[in-house]
Amino acid sequence: MLQYDMLLLRFGEITVKGRNRNRFEKAALAHVQDLLRAYPATEIKKEYGRIYVVLNGEPAAKIIEVLRNVFGVTSISPVKVAEPDIGEITAQAIRFIESLGIARETTFKLNARRVWKKFPVSSQEMNQIVSSPILKSCPHLKVDVRHPEIELRIEVREQGAYLYSEVVPAAGGFPRGTNGKAMLLLSGGIDSPVAGWAAMRRGLEIECVHFHSYPFTSKKAEEKVIDLAQVLSGYYGQVKLHLVPFTEIQTTLAQGNHENVMITLMRRAMLRIATSLAERNGALALVTGDSLGQVASQTLGSMNVIGRVTSLPILRPLVTTDKEEIIGLAQQIGTYQLSILPYEDCCTLFVPKSPSTNPNLHIIEKIETSLPQLDEQIKEAVANTETIVIKPGEAVVRKTQGEPVVQDKWF
Repeated sequence: MLQYDMLLLRFGEITVKGRNRNRFEKAALAHVQDLLRAYPATEIKKEYGRIYVVLNGEPAAKIIEVLRNVFGVTSISPVKVAEPDIGEITAQAIRFIESLGIARETTFKLNARRVWKKFPVSSQEMNQIVSSPILKSCPHLKVDVRHPEIELRIEVREQGAYLYSEVVPAAGGFPRGTNGKAMLLLSGGIDSPVAGWAAMRRGLEIECVHFHSYPFTSKKAEEKVIDLAQVLSGYYGQVKLHLVPFTEIQTTLAQGNHENVMITLMRRAMLRIATSLAERNGALALVTGDSLGQVASQTLGSMNVIGRVTSLPILRPLVTTDKEEIIGLAQQIGTYQLSILPYEDCCTLFVPKSPSTNPNLHIIEKIETSLPQLDEQIKEAVANTETIVIKPGEAVVRKTQGEPVVQDKWF
């Protein structure tokens, strides 16, 4: 099996960011550096539009799995390095193809590029010189320049010739934190963790807000959400989770005998709390897992009335995504199996048999006015919110209003 020398990481849409491009590339580089602290033998080299990771014996496949989660990086290729000499390049190319163990007729293309212009052989000449001995040594290969099954790429640079064939898709999007901060309303369901991942992929730093109604909901439901936040922290490096006590508010709303608009009232209260937490923590938007038409509170009419309670923009990354696509993404990012655990969160409590799909804003505001204790309860919920700082593989840090306390719990 071929032992690769380094990895080539490519950037995507950040390459069209003009004068801001350097800032985006530095953010992606910092993310790579953080993830590779666990692999001290590796070296990182940055070129304009690319990052190279010199492996120095570290396993390529394992590090690719780690780095494919770096936002801003669209693809990764494991690379074999040869001396910038046509004889060495040809010999290395033959070994590269032979290592693939081709045992049936396979289409093939060689794509050579002379980046270092002082190299005495042109790109077109290299294609001819190198491909001929490859085809002789591998009788199962058949040239197809349009739709090859294997495309061996060779880039000749002053410091060496880079040979690679595999292109592994990566996260893409924008590097972490390059587009500001938002608060994610994180339930224990399938949708909101996926929405959080999608928001992070667009360069947002997220802090999570979860509403719990203990003792109506169990501690298992809270642990489930902490585990979901831990999965998300693996894509970012650190995630704050704000745990909001919602029992009194939910009880007050339930006692108001407005069953058909209970979900609307509850979600408006959640947005008011999330807005206060956003303002306190420097976030400029809220993120939800809403998918248009999926449930009664996610019709256009409901989302309009619910959203009127905050002045912050509400970002809904999944709004036009169907359930099967959301499930597929949840499986891809590793949250699905946690999300389907049978522990109820507060969103599943007090659900009416016939919820309103088109609530009236004036009626909702009139109901809220008739509940004078609601404003004070919302302030108390914000004041009593507990914050957990979650870092992959480290102890969970929990704090309320005092100094941070390290909990004896690991994720």
